[in-house]
Amino acid sequence: MADRVLMISWGQPVRGREQHGLEVLGEATAFYGELQDAGRIESFDVILMGPNGLMDGCMLLRGTHAQLDAVAEDLRFRRLIIDAQLVVDDVVVIEGFVGEGIEQTLPLYADAVGRVPQMA
Repeated sequence: MADRVLMISWGQPVRGREQHGLEVLGEATAFYGELQDAGRIESFDVILMGPNGLMDGCMLLRGTHAQLDAVAEDLRFRRLIIDAQLVVDDVVVIEGFVGEGIEQTLPLYADAVGRVPQMA
C-alpha cells in the first residue's frame, strides 16, 4: 500500500511552446500509466487547476518509498522533467507522505514541536 507520493507541479506554459507542453503532458501521462501497469507505482492522478496565479496543474504518483525513489532515478522520468522545465514555468518535484507514511512522520513533527518553546 502506498505510503508516499511524488508530486510534480507546474505553472503557466512558456508562451509559444504550448503545443509542445501538451505533448510532454501526454508523454508523462503515458509513462506513468506504464509504470502503474507494470506495478512500479500504485497509481497516479493528473490534476488541472482553474486559474489561480500559483499552479496550473500537478501529477500525484503514489507508491512505496522504494518505488518512488526508483521512479525519481529513472532516466525517462528525469528526461520528462527536463522537457517540462523547457515548456512550463515553475516545475517542482516534491516528495510527500500518505497513509502509513503520515502515521510514521507525524510523531516526528509532534516531537519537534514539543521541543520548541511555545508562545502564549
